Amino acid sequence: MPIRALPAIAPAMRALQLFADRDLRLRDDAPPPPAPGPGEVRLAMRAVALNHIDVWGWRGMAFAKRTLPISVGAEGVGVVESVGEGVAALRPGQRVVPYGGMVCGTCHACREGRENLCENVSGVRGFHVDGFAQGLVTLPARLCVPVPDGVTDEDAACAGITLGTVQHMLFDNARLEPGEVVLVHAAGSGIGTAAVRMAKAIGCTVIGTVGDEWKARKARELGCDHVVNYNVDRFESVARRVTGKRGVDVVFEHVGASTWQGSLLSLRMGGRLVTCGSTSGVSAETNLMMLFQRQLRLIGSFGCNLRNVGEGLAKMAEGIRPVLDTVLPLERFGEGLARLESRNVFGKIIVTL
Repeated sequence: MPIRALPAIAPAMRALQLFADRDLRLRDDAPPPPAPGPGEVRLAMRAVALNHIDVWGWRGMAFAKRTLPISVGAEGVGVVESVGEGVAALRPGQRVVPYGGMVCGTCHACREGRENLCENVSGVRGFHVDGFAQGLVTLPARLCVPVPDGVTDEDAACAGITLGTVQHMLFDNARLEPGEVVLVHAAGSGIGTAAVRMAKAIGCTVIGTVGDEWKARKARELGCDHVVNYNVDRFESVARRVTGKRGVDVVFEHVGASTWQGSLLSLRMGGRLVTCGSTSGVSAETNLMMLFQRQLRLIGSFGCNLRNVGEGLAKMAEGIRPVLDTVLPLERFGEGLARLESRNVFGKIIVTL
């Protein structure tokens, strides 16, 4: 009887997986992803950055249709381990930032480079399907952005969501100009700290809001020209006073219901409010007479496109680095999530693989 060769057994890998709400487990025997097919690459992940979407996914969100367990992590950086047929732009050993949105690449928005408006998006990695907190990840090569020389893994891990989101908010949507006055809410958060640095880099005056005195000190050190502890003072009054009652040019909003009314009152005539989040609540009243009489512009902004990821990485290479609160090993991912949930953090929490 001829002896049949057994199929090769792929080695297991480490992966941080969510099995149920608030049930995270570090596995050493997770099955690896398949080898890259045509147009795909397989990445060896090096680091992930934590975001509120990780907290929401960990808690369990009713609108997230997914089959557990899944590997978590929506933002990270990796090294190309292998490439599939037809991939010429990337090579093994090259560091890249993977795009977390599972976008089609063929719809009108994708063809125009507006991937965050994809008409056929099938989910977000780490939230709906396996994310980046695992040893290997296979994905389309078109969704990988090369990391410039001189940018560390820990910094690059913040490009896919954090710096990309801020780049899209401030410059694609709010059209922030040098010398303008911008009010940055939650200036100690990941995107808040990035917004402060990006705005200061072009000569803007920055008013930052925080909720603790220790964060106020760090916000001043970061470069905020004026800092408001919103538990002590009304930020809209400070914004009007700082600008001689004129109002700020741009409000960088991502807090939601608790700051909405004050944000509108802080704007100058014709001012712009750009928002990407609602962590304090999803519903807020809007004074429509103030909206049209003062000709305010309210802009919704969700995520970023691939171009923004590249722009964020380029700014890192130029010296505009993300603010890193803590760097933790994969085993302490849960500790990072707990700190992010409690808001006991200034900047980004990075988890290394």
